[in-house]
Parts: sequence; structure tokens; C-alpha cells
Amino acid sequence: MNIQFYESDQTPKPRDEIKIEELETHVYPDRFRVFVHIRVTMFQERPNLILAIRDEHDTIVSELNIIETMHHDMEFTMHIRNKPEPAGIYTLSADVFYETRNPPVDRRVEAFEVPEVESGE
Repeated sequence: MNIQFYESDQTPKPRDEIKIEELETHVYPDRFRVFVHIRVTMFQERPNLILAIRDEHDTIVSELNIIETMHHDMEFTMHIRNKPEPAGIYTLSADVFYETRNPPVDRRVEAFEVPEVESGE
């Protein structure tokens, strides 16, 4: 008898088949916090991730390290730091890796915009 714990398309994969399947951002109304959703391929070995938000000058304004995650579908809130006014274009980079970050197993970069403050606020 075969007992399946996963859907057939979601069978945990070896490290060389791990990919970032989804990366999305949403800016909170306060404009200093960013909701991040990341989903990676289901894995056999627990990977590490580094998420970094960079401003238009390529300066890191927020960074998050996840060591040997147990989850393939994750949500985080990242805070934009050292910006009195956060409006502008940013990029979120996500690296998945094991022993060494260079080269990562997979990398994804997504751009997003923090809007100007609306008048009347």
C-alpha cells in the first residue's frame, strides 16, 4: 500500500530542483512596511533564504535571513529603514541557497513602488 502525503506535483524535490515559485510584495498604508509572500518548491533538504530590499541607489534598506526554513510557503513583514520619506522605486531580491550563497540555487528580483503620501493625510 502506498500512502501519499503530498499531491503528485508537490513531491519534495532535491536541492538542485528548488526554485522560487512565487514572490510578491504589497506596501502597507503606512508606507514603511512591506508585506512579502514567497513560495519555493517543496524541498527534501531545508534551504536558506536571504531577502533584501534596495532603494533606487542600490542601498539595502531592509534585509531578512531565513536559516533552514521548514516551510515552503512563507509570509513576512519587512520594514524600510533609514528613510524619512519612503516614497520611490525599490527592488526586492530573494536568494535561495544551501551551504554557500554564491551561487544561489535560485534568485528572483521584483520591483515595487512606495507611493507618495496622499494629500489630506
